[in-house]
Amino acid sequence: MTAALERGRSEMASGLLGAGIAVSAWAAGSVVVKAISLDGLAVGVYRFGVFVLGAVVVMQLRGQRLRPGIVRDSALGGLALGADIALFFSAVKLTNVVNATLIGSLQPILVGVVAAKFFGESIRGRDAAWSLVALLGVFGVILASNGTPEWSAAGDLLAVGALISWSGYFIASKQSKGRMTPMEFTVGTAIWVVLINLPLAVAFGQDLSWPGGADWLGIGASVLLGGVVGHILMNWSLVRIPLWVGSTFTLLIPVVASLIAWVFLGEALSWAQGACMALVLFALFVIVRGQASPAAAPSEPEPEPQPA
Repeated sequence: MTAALERGRSEMASGLLGAGIAVSAWAAGSVVVKAISLDGLAVGVYRFGVFVLGAVVVMQLRGQRLRPGIVRDSALGGLALGADIALFFSAVKLTNVVNATLIGSLQPILVGVVAAKFFGESIRGRDAAWSLVALLGVFGVILASNGTPEWSAAGDLLAVGALISWSGYFIASKQSKGRMTPMEFTVGTAIWVVLINLPLAVAFGQDLSWPGGADWLGIGASVLLGGVVGHILMNWSLVRIPLWVGSTFTLLIPVVASLIAWVFLGEALSWAQGACMALVLFALFVIVRGQASPAAAPSEPEPEPQPA
């Protein structure tokens, strides 16, 4: 019993660390994308296409083969991620970044409800309160931003669709446990992103011509950060931590992205934004410390014994 508890705590700790690194990589990847001259859907096609090719090569070198059923098994997550990439990039083009990011920040609430209802995850009152504090901090970071583009009702509606799709991707990743490895799920969903975004890019007349050298550097960095580190590590973490915790970690994305843009791109960062970022980080620290402590309740019920 003691060994099982120790193993569970170790799994939780490693999952929390992995989720933190994953969202930081996503944030860095979003800053890199800003330097790529291609249209949004075209970036998605090249980024995920390169990731799929690279992942297949790595799997072959490790003696692994891409299962014929990987696309079928990852369909739910792939459709959700493909829709998220298409909808969010389009939303940012139409509405201001404040609105698009603000709507996306509602994801932990939506995922938390689903996690409690369908995965039996119990969210303690203290953790729910600190999650709300972190969410309010993100609202403050975004609302304190300056220089946003024009507002668009159509863009906001697309951002709502992206919110639902992104939440669906997290849920699908949690459901993939036991059916496929995190690597298989990540590669399978990446294939779906290309299958969905390529025809959309053609239909909307986006330029899919071969990128230049500088753009390839950006695409490569985006693949490494967003695909290799971000998606693989988060999918690996979500089978070790509660779904709502992984979702709450995504509140770090706008915070880390703003800090990276401030350091490397020279984008303005006000004292109000800095104070709100500190609030988000402190709230997440309290949640993570509570989950990693021995007193934290198990995230999932113990499986019932199966007959021999």
